[in-house]
Amino acid sequence: MAAYDRIFSAVFPPASEIDLPTPTTTPVLGSDGFGESSSSFTTDTAPATGAEEQIKWDRAWHTATAYLSLPNDIRITAANAIQMLEASKEKWAKSYTQQVSRAVEYVVSEDSHGHQLRRHLKKDDLVKWYCEEIGTRHYMECVKPGLKEALRRKENSNALFEVVKVLKATQAIYLYPLRNYILQLLPNKGEGELFRIKTNFHGIFAYSLTLEGLGQHMSDFFKKQASVILPVNQAPTDSEESFSIEEERRRTLKFIEGLNDVGLGGAKAQRVFAEVMSNILTDHVKLAYVGNWASSSTITDQLHPWVENHFARFAVEVLSCLKDDTVGAADPLTEVTLADVQRWQEMGINKLGALRTSELFDIIVDWDNDSRGAIEDLKRYVTTLSSRMHLTTSLSNALSRRLLQPGASTTSILQMYISLIRAFAVLDPKGVLLDRVARPVRRYLRDRDDTVTIVVGGLLADPEDQSGNGDALPELALEMNKTTNLTGEEEGDDGELDWDDMSWMPDPIDAGPEYKKSKNSDVIGALISLFDSKDVFVKEFQNILGERLLKRDYTFDKEIRVLELLKLRFGEGTLQSCEVMLRDIHDSRRVDAAIRNDAAIRNDRELNLTEESMPLPELHTRILSHMFWPSLNPESFSIPPEIESLQSCYSTGFEKLKQTRKLAWLHVLGQVTVEIDLEDRRITEEVQTWQASVIYAFQTPDPDLLQPVTKSVVELMQELSMSQSLVQNALAFWVGKLVLKEISPSVFSVLETLSGSETGVDGTAQSTIAAAADAVSAATAAPAVLSEEGVSKESMALFWQYSVAMLTNQGPMPLQQIVTYLGVFVPGGFPFGNETLKEFLDEMVHEGKLEMVGGNYRIVQ
Repeated sequence: MAAYDRIFSAVFPPASEIDLPTPTTTPVLGSDGFGESSSSFTTDTAPATGAEEQIKWDRAWHTATAYLSLPNDIRITAANAIQMLEASKEKWAKSYTQQVSRAVEYVVSEDSHGHQLRRHLKKDDLVKWYCEEIGTRHYMECVKPGLKEALRRKENSNALFEVVKVLKATQAIYLYPLRNYILQLLPNKGEGELFRIKTNFHGIFAYSLTLEGLGQHMSDFFKKQASVILPVNQAPTDSEESFSIEEERRRTLKFIEGLNDVGLGGAKAQRVFAEVMSNILTDHVKLAYVGNWASSSTITDQLHPWVENHFARFAVEVLSCLKDDTVGAADPLTEVTLADVQRWQEMGINKLGALRTSELFDIIVDWDNDSRGAIEDLKRYVTTLSSRMHLTTSLSNALSRRLLQPGASTTSILQMYISLIRAFAVLDPKGVLLDRVARPVRRYLRDRDDTVTIVVGGLLADPEDQSGNGDALPELALEMNKTTNLTGEEEGDDGELDWDDMSWMPDPIDAGPEYKKSKNSDVIGALISLFDSKDVFVKEFQNILGERLLKRDYTFDKEIRVLELLKLRFGEGTLQSCEVMLRDIHDSRRVDAAIRNDAAIRNDRELNLTEESMPLPELHTRILSHMFWPSLNPESFSIPPEIESLQSCYSTGFEKLKQTRKLAWLHVLGQVTVEIDLEDRRITEEVQTWQASVIYAFQTPDPDLLQPVTKSVVELMQELSMSQSLVQNALAFWVGKLVLKEISPSVFSVLETLSGSETGVDGTAQSTIAAAADAVSAATAAPAVLSEEGVSKESMALFWQYSVAMLTNQGPMPLQQIVTYLGVFVPGGFPFGNETLKEFLDEMVHEGKLEMVGGNYRIVQ
């Protein structure tokens, strides 16, 4: 191994033989001592031999390198940087003697014999040696440790200033001997060499501090200064503030120039600055425009001027200071043009669009409170496929997370959907974005059972009622009144095939395969199209219209107008039943007046009156065409004899007027005005018929009887042949009105007089009880129009009789056999499926009327 080392050393001498200076004395030529001149340095001697010239070169090299080398005790820190910088302007650390001058000239000068002999030997380049000596030894050992310590102290907010100050002094000290002595001997006074040396030093400085957190300190500095110099508003409010900003701008730019002078600028600093400015633009947009949804867009009026006059100006000034000297005069990274300013404005639009996208859910919720300006901002943003996809994806996620949840009411979801339609009509008139976003909302609303009920109720609501109470959507009535020029839903479809339409435009490029834009699309049309068939909407409209027509006696101008507008959408034939219903109410008034004016009826009423009897109540009717009305509640119960007598007389008069028709009374659908005389008060109330029948049952049979009448729930059910739910509903109502009181569980008595315990000390107890009673009564009231479930139960009651007869005669049967027999024996067939019948039979099993044995149903014995 040693032999190999000797061979290698013979070809490639060790580094010490190249870099270490030659001793002052040599075996060939003597010397008068260190620092003394030698005969080999004279310029008028005869040419030396090869050995003599080498000795002369070695001595000159040693003298020059000894002069240029810096001792380790010269340490540059933030504390002494200013003093060292001032000292470096006057002299070097060592004296520049005549001998040193001759040695430097011999080693460096192009005219010296020694330099000419070694022109192509890099190891004899004094400038290169100096750069390596300073960069690899003195800087790394004596300067960098202090800079590293300053940068790593987290609490040191002035670390970057200290680094720049130290590097300025270090660079000045390192360049002093080169600029004043050595480079003067090179062609053109070493201008190109000086640039190369400074570039090398800058590379050493920047690379050595990259891993020490220099970039983070730069980022903090740029962020801090930009937040001071760039105002959020258009301009400073006064001259003093403007002066302070300009002064801060001047100091900032001066420091950035110093940063660039020591090599910490260039491409890396430009990247850090670009990232900071991007964040500054984002922060400015958030601070200035978050929640600011004014009626007019803010982009042109505020954001564009701010970017052009403040943001772009600061960016241009800083980039000109961070110019990379190695690139040359035309640096594309620092040369700012008008196109760059326009791109920055587009960046502002994109960041504002991202902000508006994140706020879009709240913007739509607040649409009625003038948030149109935010949609106008978004309109400038959604110009690319990526931005449009980002907007729809973000909003869809927000809708799923914040709206389409079981806890959200159907009314709030419908309100959001209406605002969504209106907002996106401004954002994207083509409807592509709405088509994407609305699909999950429409699917969710379609699965809600009460959607159609709320929509129809909104169409029939009072447009002036904007209280927002309950499940009503009165704005649908307003929207319905606006759309009076529609001629049907098919017109929009035909418009897509109008070959003569010169304004036709192709579908947008990002439209889905199921995209279809109707010319007449509006809020009402979108809500109606929620349902698979328009029959669902029409049927619900018929049910709600029936409820309204049967409740009170008033004009129905609003219902007539809505009906006429819906006929424009659905056609005359679809809503024929609703027209008949309205005509029935109108005709009932005429028929009622004719029957009441009949002489025979008036005479019969007069015969029934005596001096002691109370006057008979008045009876008014609504005569309905059974075939055109929805399924009505057929529940019946006993009514007072006086009312039965009036009904009998009324039926007689009707049969005389309409000889081919007869009346079937629906007691549960009526309303009654009752007057109740108690010992200390008289009460008049508008109530339902079953409530009137129940309170009539508490009437005292003997006026002389002082004890109030007491009845239980069971007694009332038997006496009135009334269902338990109606009895309890009526009792709850009258207890709330302080007419009855519950003296024991399910036992009630008349409250003839009121005491303090019933009325409450301040009277608030009575109103509270009455309000609670009204709520309970409304919740348990019998509906006038049966729902689908109610219709099914009513029909099942008929099929139950057939089932009982079959199970009695044929014995136990499985479900499928029962379905088959019902389909054969029931006239018109069995309209329900196996699941519906199974649910009904299981309910009968639960009630104890049937039992399941071995998969067969049988009658309980």
